Amino acid sequence: MGCAHDGQQHDHATRRALLKAGVAIVGGAGLATVVDPREIFAQIRVFPPPPPAVNPIAGLMDTHVHAAPDVFGRSLDDEEVAALYKERGLDSLVLKNHVVQTADRAWFARKHVAGLKIFGGVVLNSPVGGINPDAVNWMWRMQGGFGRVVWFPTFDADNHVKHFKDAPEGIKVLDADGQVLPAVREVLKICAQQKLVVQTGHLSTSEALAVIEAGRDAGVDRMVVTHAQFEVVNMSFEQMKKAASMGAKLELCAMGPLMGPEAHLEWMRNWRRVKVEETAAAVKEVGAQNFILATDLGQTGNPSPADGLQLFVTDLMKAGLTKDQITTMGREVTGNLLMG
Repeated sequence: MGCAHDGQQHDHATRRALLKAGVAIVGGAGLATVVDPREIFAQIRVFPPPPPAVNPIAGLMDTHVHAAPDVFGRSLDDEEVAALYKERGLDSLVLKNHVVQTADRAWFARKHVAGLKIFGGVVLNSPVGGINPDAVNWMWRMQGGFGRVVWFPTFDADNHVKHFKDAPEGIKVLDADGQVLPAVREVLKICAQQKLVVQTGHLSTSEALAVIEAGRDAGVDRMVVTHAQFEVVNMSFEQMKKAASMGAKLELCAMGPLMGPEAHLEWMRNWRRVKVEETAAAVKEVGAQNFILATDLGQTGNPSPADGLQLFVTDLMKAGLTKDQITTMGREVTGNLLMG
């Protein structure tokens, strides 16, 4: 005659057999319900995906990286961001700072992180004297020759301060008649002679086009419209085509989709969000050969530049761009600018 203990042994044996067969049991003895364990794991175990089989940003270049030390909060210093980029398989980066030149910092970062091409430059904001040819001359002369980029004014630009109502006026590049100022032409002359990359900073679209035209006339063959889709520039497709027709490239930045009223950081809510679909449409309309990829990242509280670039590239491909287009923008065009 059997006993309760025998029944429990039978239940346990049955449960062991079911579990061995890949079936889960929910409930106590005599009330067990057979459940596929995958259903349980799907409900309670949600993990990040494994590393991608193919690194989507390997070999790419980033022309717009912010790092510490700085007057603004930065999540990584020059050496840390360089080490991260090398680890993630990128080829090159450009260190940008709004208030000091970075050619010397590029030299120092290269010393500490071998095997990654690191460049610097100078932003022509008020801390370096505004549209100051001397600032450009001393920047490119820095030891190593890694000072490769000249940005026209950013947060001190007349267009920027008026747009955001920061001040009555800022640093101008055009005179009252809309003509490019002599100091601007002198800067462009130096950039042409030294094969430097000219970026338009936070100039308005009309100012940027005027400077690009003057740069072309001066013999500058490396020009870029800085974050062409961002709030303070906001070029239309037709304006992008006009800039490209004069030899300029257009910078697309990973921070664009992170901005807007719903942004996680308060200061980014003042800038309109640049949707990934909008960026993909621009590339399809104007042509990948006219664009470069960058991040404009490094701010405390934002994704790391490497993660931001990977997210940007992945989303652009989801929006219909091809790997070849990404390589064209993220490596070939940028490489010609920095090292051609």
